[in-house]
Amino acid sequence: MCAAAKLEHLIDIKSLSTEEISAIAERALEIKNMDRGAKPLSLAGKHAAMIFFENSTRTYFSFEMALNKLGASVYNFETSKSSLSKGEDFFDTVNNLAAIGFDACIIRTSEEGLIKRTIEEQKNGRKFFKKIALINAGEGTSAHPTQALLDFVTIKEKFKNLNGLNLAIVGDIRHSRVAKSNIELLNRFGIKIKCVAPSYFKDESVKNVEWCENMEKAFENADIVMALRIQKERIQDIIEFEDYIKNYQITEENLPKNAILMHPGPVNRDIEVTSALLDSKRGKTILEQANNGVFARMAVLEMFLGENRGYNV
Repeated sequence: MCAAAKLEHLIDIKSLSTEEISAIAERALEIKNMDRGAKPLSLAGKHAAMIFFENSTRTYFSFEMALNKLGASVYNFETSKSSLSKGEDFFDTVNNLAAIGFDACIIRTSEEGLIKRTIEEQKNGRKFFKKIALINAGEGTSAHPTQALLDFVTIKEKFKNLNGLNLAIVGDIRHSRVAKSNIELLNRFGIKIKCVAPSYFKDESVKNVEWCENMEKAFENADIVMALRIQKERIQDIIEFEDYIKNYQITEENLPKNAILMHPGPVNRDIEVTSALLDSKRGKTILEQANNGVFARMAVLEMFLGENRGYNV
């Protein structure tokens, strides 16, 4: 399954070919189901630093679980106790980690473009001490590639044919790196996407979607409904929660009968989705997303850190 590397870093979904996305998803499902004699590659002897400038449960621990399952050594990089707090340049931090012996940095940050800028520093004559993979675990409001990949894996599990499926995305699209990465990925596979949000959460610079005025229109013929978290930490304005709940909350009554419900988490219960729906059988898909996060990230780590890096595509 593996071949010579084509990619050294995971910046965003745009940095992956459609064939590479398919290969990652298929590999994730192989590992999950252990079919066709699938056996995870060993990453024993590999060392990964978890550099999280933002809090996280699902992304952090599923990466850590994935690395442990693959036999790699995992290190929690405490940013407040690092030399970054003394003013060290981020490129220099990464380069020193490479010199110490690290093979990968898993990076989560609110700073837009940090990962790409760090990689592009090499074009200005700066070089990493040795090869080190930078993997985006969520950056700014624009990119969360591994979340989109695990969502893709989840959708592939539920539907035999993706082309022509209808997806409705509800909520804080303006601040959602998850929505933007999913839109970039799912458009490539023929999934039709509608977006609905109050005016303060709209981002009409997002292309290749249909913007709807209300949930009724967005939910027409929906096969998948994806709710988004209201990201209080990124919002300066006061949010009219009563208005949001009235017009955009997903309930057992308004969720289309045959649609699956997805949410990247964490969920603000009884705001984006009712507790009754979350705790019902139909809410289980959200936990399946978390479960698939481990396998999707195992597949990504195999691609970027395996001895024969990259996949045959």
